Amino acid sequence: MTPIEYFYSAHSGYAYLGSAKLQAIAEASGRPLLHRPFDLRKTVAAVSGTANGSRSEAHRRYFFRREIERWSEEREAPIISHYPSHHANDPELANRLLIAAQQAGHRIDGLAHALLEAHWRDDADLADRATLQSVTEAAGLDAEALMEAVETEAVQAAYEANTAEAIERAIFGSPTYFVDGDMFYGQDRLELVARAIVRPYAGQSYRP
Repeated sequence: MTPIEYFYSAHSGYAYLGSAKLQAIAEASGRPLLHRPFDLRKTVAAVSGTANGSRSEAHRRYFFRREIERWSEEREAPIISHYPSHHANDPELANRLLIAAQQAGHRIDGLAHALLEAHWRDDADLADRATLQSVTEAAGLDAEALMEAVETEAVQAAYEANTAEAIERAIFGSPTYFVDGDMFYGQDRLELVARAIVRPYAGQSYRP
């Protein structure tokens, strides 16, 4: 069956909040998830989005705290009581780890969720190699081999390709899902994703 395309960054709060729900939708529908980890910061800048640092303090408090608190309760996805301590660190290594595991033939739904959960529930630093190795081992994968693979040209090329495609498709942020080419931005659209799988929405699919 046609996969659900899943564009996200490994440190995205809203990707975490929707992760378990998305996986349940995919399992129920029989559609696999096609993971597309990408450089969120580069993409937001390229598509003229507003970087976090450029938003007002009031906007940040609402969108990155109150909304996250409410959706955490709604989705039953526990979070720490403060903004992640290491959120400003570059998530590229974690994103490339996911790609490396995917290229090695692993189903990475569990690893993706574990990384997101570690960052938002446990305040983990996803730029730290030891942390990534620990999370990967706990997910039952060969952490040593995958941490070596993140440096390969094939993994780097895939990461750059995901980012280039995200820019080309004008993806506004993380997470973004595509069902048969129709774009849904944000985990608060997951109920719409589930409906679209069963019964596509009328009208022309949104393709930036």
